[in-house]
Amino acid sequence: MFKRLDEAQRQAQGAPVRVTVNGAELQCRAGDSVAAALFAGGVQACRDTAVAEVPRGPYCMMGVCYDCLVTIDGQANQQGCMTAVRDGMKIERQLGARKVQA
Repeated sequence: MFKRLDEAQRQAQGAPVRVTVNGAELQCRAGDSVAAALFAGGVQACRDTAVAEVPRGPYCMMGVCYDCLVTIDGQANQQGCMTAVRDGMKIERQLGARKVQA
């Protein structure tokens, strides 16, 4: 499981921020990416693949693999590793393929 390195490093980072993840409140730190905040909060999967609906979590943490896609404040397909958390942000896991209305 992921955890912060030490208390000194934690104190050097930003102030606490509250976000909502899949309806549950999560406290994280200003300056963290959404993906890092999810990992630190114990959330391992951010999305399910569109075809096989297999859970995926952040992998590269630098914007290359797109495994960290989440819905942020109603906007789908946001890269969690490239987006900084902000107070009041609403983050939702993406579940499989989009539903298309005919």
